[in-house]
Amino acid sequence: MANHREEWTKAVTKLQMTKAVQSKYKAVKVTVDGIVFDSKREAARYHELKLMEKAGKIRNLRLQTRWPLVVQKDGELSVLAGVQVGVYMSDFDYEELPSGAYVVEDSKGVRTALYRWKAKHMAIQYGIQIREV
Repeated sequence: MANHREEWTKAVTKLQMTKAVQSKYKAVKVTVDGIVFDSKREAARYHELKLMEKAGKIRNLRLQTRWPLVVQKDGELSVLAGVQVGVYMSDFDYEELPSGAYVVEDSKGVRTALYRWKAKHMAIQYGIQIREV
């Protein structure tokens, strides 16, 4: 896997970079397979996951899944009675094989306070620990 990452890292510098205002954290938008990624790191991880999917190590790869973040309202225990306070958008989610474990991933360069809050909320609301790569 490390060899693929090295090859991809070299190749990603040759990709067409999307012209945009420089990000606060110096990330450069990259377009791969017609998909615009927020960073080279995220584009490289996409490439790795596509190889893993082709090799049968994962399945059902999805990008940019929206997860509503909801809190209880008026002491109600049902999430349906809650109020949406935000949304977490995962970079990737997929099923690992052969275990069938469901994975939500985020290609993190900087762990902002808002991201840390959303990650905690995901763990509490959905029982999902976000895997940072």
